Amino acid sequence: MTDFRASAQYQTTLAQLTEKLQSDLSLPAVVGISGAQGSGKSTLAAELVAQLKLHDIKAAAVSLDDYYLSKAQRQHLAGQVHPLLAQRGVPGTHDIARAIADAKAVLTGFNVALPQFDKALDEPAAAFAAQRLDLLIVEGWCLGVAAQPKAELTEPVNQLEQREDKDGRWRQFVNSQLAGPYAEYWQLLQPLIWLKAPDWNCVCRWRAQQEQQLWQQRGKGMTPEQLSRFMLPFQRLTLASWQQLPQQADYTVLLDSRHNIEFSVG
Repeated sequence: MTDFRASAQYQTTLAQLTEKLQSDLSLPAVVGISGAQGSGKSTLAAELVAQLKLHDIKAAAVSLDDYYLSKAQRQHLAGQVHPLLAQRGVPGTHDIARAIADAKAVLTGFNVALPQFDKALDEPAAAFAAQRLDLLIVEGWCLGVAAQPKAELTEPVNQLEQREDKDGRWRQFVNSQLAGPYAEYWQLLQPLIWLKAPDWNCVCRWRAQQEQQLWQQRGKGMTPEQLSRFMLPFQRLTLASWQQLPQQADYTVLLDSRHNIEFSVG
């Protein structure tokens, strides 16, 4: 697979975003990068951190995924609320209170020990050493997505919702999380950069490529059947992001099916 970072358009967009973050922000700041799975959020975050460090800005990146609850915590949530919450992914399966606290620590000039999550083990890993940052970049698949109107929760978007969330309890819980602590967290992420994927099928293909890399690096991961099932809880909010984020994002980067940047706005 061709490295999309080598393209002239990617390098131009990277330079433009770096310049905007330098010139437009009052430091310290917390920036968000939103985008569907496999859209290149972590790559862009790492590239921006590297560029900003060249300008003597103490920057670091963290993923919303790094705030996932442990398996035991998710099992408890599954028992208390809904069995689907045993799987990591949707709002409600993160330690969002810690994410909010970390962002506020950066914004107020305090040291922060950023978390890590081991996806191969499906468990939190040891946190990084505490540090004071000028700028923190947070990347995540649902950043900026708002709670949906209740009417939009009625109809299932796929077979998982139809079969395993017949009464809508899972959807309603996730929606309540978006309306509560996640909305508070989104407010701290200024500005918001959105990597817009072409469609859902493309997202699933990109995520499969990520899983292949995990197998190569760690020798463990999900089977194609497991991955297909794993993706279904993400579909509702990914579809919602295409409706909501054109109005919410400060910068939008349009991607084609090969990760090439068609153009960026904002």
